[in-house]
Amino acid sequence: MVNAGNPKISVITPNYNGAKTLRETIQSVLNQGYPALEHIVVDGGSTDGSLEILREYPHILWTSGKDAGHFDAMNKGVARATGELIVILNSDDCFRPGALASVAGAFGQHPEWDASFGDAVYVDGEGDEIYRREEAVYDYNVLRYWNDYICHQTLFVRKPVYERIGGYKHQDLKYCCDFEFILRLGREGCVVGHVRAYLVNFRFHAGGLSGDRELEQRMRQETLRIREQYGFPGGLWGGILANGYRAKRQLQKLRYRGACDLISGRSLLKKHLREKAGVSSRTTIDGR
Repeated sequence: MVNAGNPKISVITPNYNGAKTLRETIQSVLNQGYPALEHIVVDGGSTDGSLEILREYPHILWTSGKDAGHFDAMNKGVARATGELIVILNSDDCFRPGALASVAGAFGQHPEWDASFGDAVYVDGEGDEIYRREEAVYDYNVLRYWNDYICHQTLFVRKPVYERIGGYKHQDLKYCCDFEFILRLGREGCVVGHVRAYLVNFRFHAGGLSGDRELEQRMRQETLRIREQYGFPGGLWGGILANGYRAKRQLQKLRYRGACDLISGRSLLKKHLREKAGVSSRTTIDGR
């Protein structure tokens, strides 16, 4: 059971040649001022100065060496974590002020939660805001019949949940292990709450997976395969279901947040896509 006061939170940061933004990520964790915190960095053998940055922060538990990619690094971090709650914060993303306190307070009010997710602010490579995304509720059917709408960097999961349902399937999937894990939470009957707070600045930029047009297309294809594994029928009936559950999500947002999306997030992010992103984003999904 999560400590109702200040549950220990383990922040897992996978990193590979992310020196440009790594310090900002670390500082965003430190600046939380949260009293029960563990920060674990799993580095894939960086050669860009990342290790020199990590040596400046003695409180960080870190390792560096070749691994099987981004999601393998995440699994290694989860295995090492000793916190009651675990969150994955990539080395190009940052917590917003008060994020951890908001999550701890929400879990204290909802001891039945197995996990929670929150709202996110999408920023560009310079940290300038693109748009804000508010969510409403976790809905397993909306996720599998329509699309992924949960920002994984806002997902806090109890350690026993990982132990019970397993980690990220990096040996079976290449790009979207996080989405499969989010779906697995619902399939396994986990209670996933929502924290009504902007928890993370999610960086959408040319050096990241999400900012690469080619990889974005591959991710969409893999997401579809995952949805099909979870019961999405495809074809005409699949299209009808997708439109129906897309509408349901907007009705949920209207009901719980008082507003729905007049412009899709994909449209707002479209101009920030690049034909080819940085080398680090392409190598971090594979072995490095």
